[in-house]
Amino acid sequence: MAQVEATTERVVAADAEKVFDALADYTGTRAKLLPEHFSEYEVREGGDGEGTLVHWKLQATSKRVRDCLLEVSEPTDGELVEKDRNSSMVTTWRVTPAGEGKSRVVVTTTWKGAGGIGGFFERTFAPKGLARIYDAVLAKLAAEVEE
Repeated sequence: MAQVEATTERVVAADAEKVFDALADYTGTRAKLLPEHFSEYEVREGGDGEGTLVHWKLQATSKRVRDCLLEVSEPTDGELVEKDRNSSMVTTWRVTPAGEGKSRVVVTTTWKGAGGIGGFFERTFAPKGLARIYDAVLAKLAAEVEE
């Protein structure tokens, strides 16, 4: 089983603290950022960054639905880490200043992929599909926080 990784980034015309706070707001803002690939969104514990437990189903393709139960931590300033209790999937959101009134948001998801031919296709196509999904999330984030 090989590690699979998908990374997407975007520069947002808003202060890094404002952007991070929007991402960490699982009870309010975060649900508004999710495209149609996400369903059954539910905050089960907490709701603001560290200590949050959130559930959703992620439909990456017409046949592939992942049931996610994510524990949220904030290991460093400007960083949210979502670890899935149901799989090896870990998503890390990093928000850093990118000049006057701007921030760079980088989202990276990693997981242990399948072996064999299925794993080859997963490593080849899954990162591109996930990048498109997170690109849509980042576009909604930009629309939410930019003034």
